[in-house]
Amino acid sequence: MHPTVAVRELTSDDIPAAAALGGHAFGYDPPPPPEAGRATPGMTRYGAFDAAGRLCGKAVDLHHEQWWSGQAVTAADVAGVAVAPEARGRGVARALLAVLLRGARERGAAVSALFPTVSGPYRACGWEVAGTLRTVDLATADLPRHRPAPHLTLRAAAAEDMPAVVDLYERVARHRQGMLTRRGELFDDFDDLPSDGVTLVEHDGNLVGYASWDRGRRGYGPDSVLTVFDALATTPEAAREIVGVLASWRSVAPTLRLRLLDGDAVTAQLPLEALREHRQQPWMHRPVDVIRAVRQRGWPSYARGSVEFTLHDHLADWNTGAWQLDVADGAAELRRTTGEPALHLSVRGFAQLYAGTTTAESLVQAGQLRHDTDADPRALDLLAVGGPARLHDYF
Repeated sequence: MHPTVAVRELTSDDIPAAAALGGHAFGYDPPPPPEAGRATPGMTRYGAFDAAGRLCGKAVDLHHEQWWSGQAVTAADVAGVAVAPEARGRGVARALLAVLLRGARERGAAVSALFPTVSGPYRACGWEVAGTLRTVDLATADLPRHRPAPHLTLRAAAAEDMPAVVDLYERVARHRQGMLTRRGELFDDFDDLPSDGVTLVEHDGNLVGYASWDRGRRGYGPDSVLTVFDALATTPEAAREIVGVLASWRSVAPTLRLRLLDGDAVTAQLPLEALREHRQQPWMHRPVDVIRAVRQRGWPSYARGSVEFTLHDHLADWNTGAWQLDVADGAAELRRTTGEPALHLSVRGFAQLYAGTTTAESLVQAGQLRHDTDADPRALDLLAVGGPARLHDYF
């Protein structure tokens, strides 16, 4: 059903209605502070209005960047999508997201990610599940204890240490796929201490690891939880120091809660067999502009090849058409071709290959890739090189 709504950027006059709509949809308790509804640099807010001029839907484009193999890719990460109960099922969200994608492309975005409350409507708009942000619980008493390394120094961070913390995060994140750069206007306040405490690990005055944590307000009984936002290190010795600090909370915080980052230095020190799942939050990905998505990201130096395919994108028609992908020497280009490719890829299939979460043959089985009888679909695995994408921030 085509909605009879008008979609436009929200103004300051629209903010109270948008805040109320978000409160109804997400059940804010307590309600967000008044400043949460003010215009914020680094984001674009969109609203859908019915024929009477009433706000019936909203969505936010977050002006993020994502790391992809050492290169920062401009992103339009989506948050705060809400539709009034009376307007649901009438195409309002689709109309919002179509305008958001067009606006994101106009401002230079290449890719988009989001955390869905329900995946179906976003799949219909071209996003596809590309990974899961896992938050796990560990008994603090189960953490291994190590003898402190004499060449490392532990201390609490101060506000003036935060640039070094941001730099260490970047050293851990930049070679991965999909993680936020934590740069830009939305992160301008990151120079302040982000939580109850930040513990630093230094070697000869240089930061080699840190943990940011929240003590919680549940006292020190059996339900007390130490929530860790980041626990990152660039050496195994620093990772062991961080785990040792977390283990020292065993007498007053029986549970450690943290987000896992697969394959990193700290996770390699944890007793993963003892963890309990606290929350799993699937996240979805899609291209905003496929030419930029391919050109801006880094590509493994070993990857080399060429493949032609047709892409189908009903919501962002500028992505639809016949394309040739060329990868060589750590870079890639996507250009239009006048041929008739034997491979036919959906935008959801593009998203999954780009994020490294599947293979071309699996996409054939899932109905996201069709091919002529004599064509080998595995040629499109070229788009998937580089390893699986990760997100370490919820938005």
